[in-house]
Amino acid sequence: MFKHRKFHYGKFPGAAAVLIVTMQLFTAGCVASRTDSLEDAVNEQEKTPAAVSNSIPVSANHADESTSPIFGVSIPDGYRHWELISVSQDSGRNVLKGILGNELSTKAYQDKTIPFPDGSTLVKLTWKRESLSGFENVFVAGPSTMVEVMVKDSKKYAETGGWGFGRFIDGKPASEAQHKSCFECHSRDAKFKNYDFVFTHRAP
Repeated sequence: MFKHRKFHYGKFPGAAAVLIVTMQLFTAGCVASRTDSLEDAVNEQEKTPAAVSNSIPVSANHADESTSPIFGVSIPDGYRHWELISVSQDSGRNVLKGILGNELSTKAYQDKTIPFPDGSTLVKLTWKRESLSGFENVFVAGPSTMVEVMVKDSKKYAETGGWGFGRFIDGKPASEAQHKSCFECHSRDAKFKNYDFVFTHRAP
């Protein structure tokens, strides 16, 4: 941002002193400003009520903008080439969904292995449901609205049924509050718990 130029302080000792003091004050101001911002962010986070039990381990920092809060899950590379597990629709939200799985998860489905082995990953794609022109009650996928990811790691995510969650909108993770509600949703019914907290069964 700043261009550095040679400055002969020997010729202007007074200017050198002023410059040094000014730089020290500027640096101190920056540090203080960053500290105040961090404290404000922490205070604001403490005011936010938890959506579920405080037993869920909450990460203090994000590794980067591509990983989900709390779980640190990211959108896996190459997932669009994975096998289709099933499809669904939510007429209340007017959306269509497609569920894809990596090799570990698809093998578990085929072998009817429950619980899913560590490393199993499921990706749910969600699109706005749109009517197909010229046809009544026929719908097609419109714009993408969300990508959701579940990653199985029984040790890392022991407090959430062995699953880590990621919810992404326009490629960016949703809020921490939304991620706190993921396991609550997946564990609300005994039939989900009996199927390793997974909603989706493999389509015939």
